[in-house]
Amino acid sequence: MKKSSLTHGNLLRLKRWNTPTIYNGWEQITRGDAAADAFNLEETRDFMPQMGPMVGYALTVVIEPSNGAHKKKGAELWRDYRRYIASAPGPKIVVVQDLDKPHVIGSFWGEVNANIHRALGCVGTITDGAIRDLAEMNNAGFKALARRLCVGHAHSTPVRWGCAVEVFGRKIEPGQLIHADQHGFLAIPFGEEKDLLEASVFMDGNECDTLISTARSLAGLPSEEVLKRLENAAGDFVSAARKFRESKRS
Repeated sequence: MKKSSLTHGNLLRLKRWNTPTIYNGWEQITRGDAAADAFNLEETRDFMPQMGPMVGYALTVVIEPSNGAHKKKGAELWRDYRRYIASAPGPKIVVVQDLDKPHVIGSFWGEVNANIHRALGCVGTITDGAIRDLAEMNNAGFKALARRLCVGHAHSTPVRWGCAVEVFGRKIEPGQLIHADQHGFLAIPFGEEKDLLEASVFMDGNECDTLISTARSLAGLPSEEVLKRLENAAGDFVSAARKFRESKRS
């Protein structure tokens, strides 16, 4: 499994900003099309927004709760799957592709599975299926972005894991760095983690030092003066961002 080399301290620092801010930073360092890349294209729901953002490396699993045939090897599948989860370094975010979507009939997640995965170093999940036992998952400190809530688990068994999955319109591979919160998630392409924290901090400061500070200092000025100062601030913002991008891509 591919994995970035960010320090644990930098991972914790990435949690200090929301996912849109991290996107703003990543946008400056990526060589891809940041306009519609790396983040979810379908709506997600953060069922634990009070926990704030979660940051971790993707571990992937595919489920099909509607298919009872998977239960025949349930004990074996669960044993091997848990070994896969335990073998990877943390922090880990379990990304679950539910083959039943959009007609989700059973939840992979609940009180038991949340506590087990927490014990194995996982901080949360992104699932395009359902979760249940919401209060109990909160109590376990296990964050979840999901499609909806569900009462039952049906035939929820890991079918395959450690493979590329597609959730909420985005393909994710094991080992990708993920930042997620109530806005959605961002799956950083491999090789673009190194300068992510620096770029995010820079862009947050760039906004505050130019556009935001200017906008908050314009009360009572004539409209023409307001427009002039905003245009100047926008120019300063764009210029600073361009210089930062050039310094990272040279």
